[in-house]
Amino acid sequence: MTKPRARSTANDLRGASKLMIDAVTGVTGIVEEMHRNIARVSPIFGSVPPGGARGISGMVYRSVRGVTELVGGGLDLALSQLGPLMGANTMAQRETLLAALNGVLGDYMVVTANPLTITMQFRQGGEPLVLERDTLRAAMPNANGRLLVLVHGLCMNDLQWLREDHDHGAALAKDLGFTPVYLNYNTGLPITANGAEFAARLEELVKAWPVPVKEITIIGHSMGGLVARSACEAGAHERHTWRRKLRNVVFLGSPLLGAPLERAGGWLDMLLGVSPYTAPFARLGNIRSAGVKDLRHGTVSTGEPHKTLARGVRWFALAASNQPAPDGPRQRLKSDGLVPVESALGHHKDAARRLSIAKSRQAVVFGIDHFDLLSSSAVYEKLHGWLKD
Repeated sequence: MTKPRARSTANDLRGASKLMIDAVTGVTGIVEEMHRNIARVSPIFGSVPPGGARGISGMVYRSVRGVTELVGGGLDLALSQLGPLMGANTMAQRETLLAALNGVLGDYMVVTANPLTITMQFRQGGEPLVLERDTLRAAMPNANGRLLVLVHGLCMNDLQWLREDHDHGAALAKDLGFTPVYLNYNTGLPITANGAEFAARLEELVKAWPVPVKEITIIGHSMGGLVARSACEAGAHERHTWRRKLRNVVFLGSPLLGAPLERAGGWLDMLLGVSPYTAPFARLGNIRSAGVKDLRHGTVSTGEPHKTLARGVRWFALAASNQPAPDGPRQRLKSDGLVPVESALGHHKDAARRLSIAKSRQAVVFGIDHFDLLSSSAVYEKLHGWLKD
């Protein structure tokens, strides 16, 4: 894969400064709210009217916020002027940091127009693909009609499909004749929003593809599988042409029925809200982005989150377990460290919530974790076997 495109260090600094400024003003608000709540509850402070803190305390809090915002505005302006004079950073670590930042705060970054916000793009080697036929033909002279789209997971980016010198997309292109493209997107946005945009971008890609598209295969790792599933629903609703060409969707460790770690985060929100002394800290619990919160139940649509999988598509689910092979069929399998095996396979004791994936299209690979799904030779053997038909 080629190196990612250079991006402005000035924009990086401006984006980081905006987040730091917002963090200071946000924490100031939390402390002020704690002050007010404690004063209401404790007779020592007497009666406190609603709203912000009053008197000297209120002046202090207002001053902190005002000075921070003023300095922030000046810093943002200064950095924008320095932009043309500064160099660029091409390190892959920057892409990794940006992806993590967007995963945690991506929805907030969109609202505040932060320069570090990731916009959805199809890329190859970190370079965005311009969705125009002649441009695509020049960029991809060997493109064929078998399109393979790879969708990364939470807090990740498209370059991370390359792990331990292996890339499932590149290997499938070599062995089975696919043409791979990689989606890069802001994983902090709601899954339904990413799904709808992915569907629309796929429609643009198919219309601009250099040759007629015969079939489409999507592989989604972790959250990427949920985004792919949401896109399928959006594409069907919008009657997109790509939806009729979709043949295979593979879930790699996707929390199809939810992720328990995010549910634990929900419990934290509730517990913090019980006491007036801790309620302000619920804001910190809510710092998790909408995308992260959607993992709680595996949400893929604005309605029922566990709809039946669409017909006309071959659905595959591959789970990982960090334990060795089980001793017997009744042994409960350990997760891959993030996603339970049952969730990754769409299994549920309630038949209404169970996903109808054929047994022959389900698999568990043992002795690997959630991220090993990207580099495991056993995982690739399964992918190759499923998609070679």
